[in-house]
Amino acid sequence: MERKRYVIVMAAGHGTRMGASFPKQFMDLGGKPILRLTIEKFLYAEPDIRVVTVLPKEFMKTWKDYCQQNGFLCPQILAEGGITRFHSVKNALEKVPCGAVVAIHDGVRPLVTPELIERMFSRMESCRSLIPVLPSVDTLKAIRKVKHDDGSETLETIPDRSIDRAEVYRAQTPQMFLSEDIKAAYAQAYDTSFTDDASVAQKKGIPLSYIEGERGNIKITTPEDLDYARVMITV
Repeated sequence: MERKRYVIVMAAGHGTRMGASFPKQFMDLGGKPILRLTIEKFLYAEPDIRVVTVLPKEFMKTWKDYCQQNGFLCPQILAEGGITRFHSVKNALEKVPCGAVVAIHDGVRPLVTPELIERMFSRMESCRSLIPVLPSVDTLKAIRKVKHDDGSETLETIPDRSIDRAEVYRAQTPQMFLSEDIKAAYAQAYDTSFTDDASVAQKKGIPLSYIEGERGNIKITTPEDLDYARVMITV
């Protein structure tokens, strides 16, 4: 029996680094909120996909009103964000049944292509997880921040430590899992080492598989990222 496909769209942050008066997922990009553009990429790739949108509690009505007033009638299950990303994902996974394939994606990565989404869901027919990654193209330095007695800070080399660029990759989203696997992984106690869904799955012993990601699939975090995204959607 073919597994149903779900996407959890993580939009529970408040976007403090953007410096805006409201969360960045609701900011305009090409005439639409970033969050809507992100969801539309998954709908284009998988028209029957089930969408779980994770939002700050105080912005749930804002998003519902926007969808109703602007004809964005995509059926969505709303989940409330938690105190950390880990807890937000855990809340959302309660809306996803076992026996499905679930993608977990940052709501502020609207430049992901439907082609990558389609390739990943296709690969999930033969693996338990799939993480998009990109190789590092920059020279990497092992450096630590040192605080001095006068309150100043400097960056200093960590002696006798080198990093092989060929072994370092950057993880992106969507990250895909068999739903029963990732639900079990998120039943673990929270750990500060959980930096993404793959790290949660890895600690549970779920084997990780990888696929080449996309250079343009950036996470919009700063005003400069938003400027880049505005250029990219006009190209």
